[in-house]
Amino acid sequence: MSGTPSELPIVVLDALMPKAQRLVANRRGSMVWQVDSHRGRYAVKIGYPIQATADWPAQPWTALAPAREGAVLCRLGLNDCAYGEWDLGTWNFQPWHEGPDLYELRSPCRDADSRPEPHPSAALSCVEALAELHGRGWAHGDVQPAHFIIGPDRTHLIDLALARGGQVPEGYDFPFRGCLVHYEAPEIARSVLATGEAHPTQEADVYALGASLLISATGWRAVEYPDDAPRREQRRAVATGKRRPVKMHGELGELIDAMLSPVPEDRPTVCEVGKSLS
Repeated sequence: MSGTPSELPIVVLDALMPKAQRLVANRRGSMVWQVDSHRGRYAVKIGYPIQATADWPAQPWTALAPAREGAVLCRLGLNDCAYGEWDLGTWNFQPWHEGPDLYELRSPCRDADSRPEPHPSAALSCVEALAELHGRGWAHGDVQPAHFIIGPDRTHLIDLALARGGQVPEGYDFPFRGCLVHYEAPEIARSVLATGEAHPTQEADVYALGASLLISATGWRAVEYPDDAPRREQRRAVATGKRRPVKMHGELGELIDAMLSPVPEDRPTVCEVGKSLS
């Protein structure tokens, strides 16, 4: 079996016995399905390796990411999830969370005709979700607006495949090679440029949360570089620590400015950010 999978693995079908299923994302090395089952609604993630192309290196680790995330979720005590292997890689399923992500929720703030000031309640709910993870000794490693799902009762922080803070099965582990560059802290970018790898930290998560809040409310990335710049060029721009000024009024703007400090030790902790917002 080769190429991109076109359906759910049999082992997942046997576990969930879907009444309905819908493909919601198909990215390089990863697919996400929404599955309705007699057990409830689930997100099912399927991983497979990325083959090398003329402009994209091979990335075999993408096949391991769903199982690694499943192991992290189990370590964090989530009971209603499972993970395992299939022909091309690994899979997991976990509860589906309803609601818009942070970027979608903030879309009115980016509307040139209205531009309302972002209400701090959504920011606080994201801070609380990240603080819960940090309080358990973990760093997320891939904080971005799409990974905060603003539900009716609480905000959920999703996509923990890159999280670090506890042991995961050796066969599913892989080095951290950075994240989406728009939200990558300068020290992470420098390490990836120098060695090809880095170590996720809670301080870097705070930077990423600041960048997420900024772009969601204003549409501007924290660091300026051409939209079509190669990833290495983007990373070099981030690594310098130079960034756009935060043009947001009020306490939230001041907090984001502090969260985006190029010096990790100068950033507030996520708990300190939460105290200021609440």
